[in-house]
Amino acid sequence: MHEPLVSILIPFKNVAEYFEECLESIQKQTYTNWEVIAVNDNSNDLSVTIAKSFAAKDARFKILDNDEAGIITALRKAYLHSKGDYISRMDADDYMDKDRIKVMAESLATHGKETLAIGKVKYFSKKGVNNGYDRYEKWLNKLTATGDNFKEIYKECVIPSPCWMVHRSDFDACGAFKPNRYPEDYDLAFRFYEKGLKCLPCTTTLHYWRDYDIRTSRTSEHYAQNYFLDIKLHYFLKLELKANNNLVVWGAGKKGKTIANLLVKKNIPFHWVCDNEKKIGKDIYGVRLVNFSALRKISHSKTIITVANEEDQLNITSFFNELNKKTAVDYFFFC
Repeated sequence: MHEPLVSILIPFKNVAEYFEECLESIQKQTYTNWEVIAVNDNSNDLSVTIAKSFAAKDARFKILDNDEAGIITALRKAYLHSKGDYISRMDADDYMDKDRIKVMAESLATHGKETLAIGKVKYFSKKGVNNGYDRYEKWLNKLTATGDNFKEIYKECVIPSPCWMVHRSDFDACGAFKPNRYPEDYDLAFRFYEKGLKCLPCTTTLHYWRDYDIRTSRTSEHYAQNYFLDIKLHYFLKLELKANNNLVVWGAGKKGKTIANLLVKKNIPFHWVCDNEKKIGKDIYGVRLVNFSALRKISHSKTIITVANEEDQLNITSFFNELNKKTAVDYFFFC
């Protein structure tokens, strides 16, 4: 049986402590028809030496240097030099299950194009995984088990950035790594969603995600909360809001105010609702806050919900159920 070539793209920078474990996990894959395109993003430790030692013994490893700086340009160069029928990503400080490539490649082969292979993930850390990452892992894996990832795409990134695989033609149709928008993994997830790719359910843990103090997602400004809100709003306005819709923002906390301020700056009209009696009736950014019950009289509404409390979210869902409104159609949780 023919095994399609899988290109595994790895940008790396100063990961000498973990890189050997990462590359060994790829070398031990039960699926053997793969290539690694690893791009050095200006490392000043022994990362390049480690990468080249693997390439010297195994021609499937190809090591390149980033002509510029940053993860997006490194990924662009990796993709430019790839030849695979299937495209996948890997983080240089993580490791993968020995069957990861096999499981994903077989899933794509079985279901054909316009699909996205994903897998469950497991965080690990010398210091122990904090509650935030633990909640994210459980939430993400629950979605992955059923393939319903895109139903909650406005909450958080629903595609694990180093654990997906896609047909090359579908990846090109989604724009590959051309956009210069951060967080780049969340942007790519939205473009997969925009093109209508179907997430293929997976109940197996395929990727082991390392957490540590200087991990890029912890230290880079590109992964700060304001970038996430910007990208959510960008795609919401592009993909969800139609000309006949009345836009509603529910919540007047920090995230609600940030979204409201962005909308005001864009000159996009909206209704602003909440259930906080201390805020109802106040004008903020020139918009008056009203009780959420006003939604009963707002026709063709599309609501952005910025309330994070889980119990409050359940109550909000019940309210919309009374109005025969559907989640991810009429209302969208942004946290």
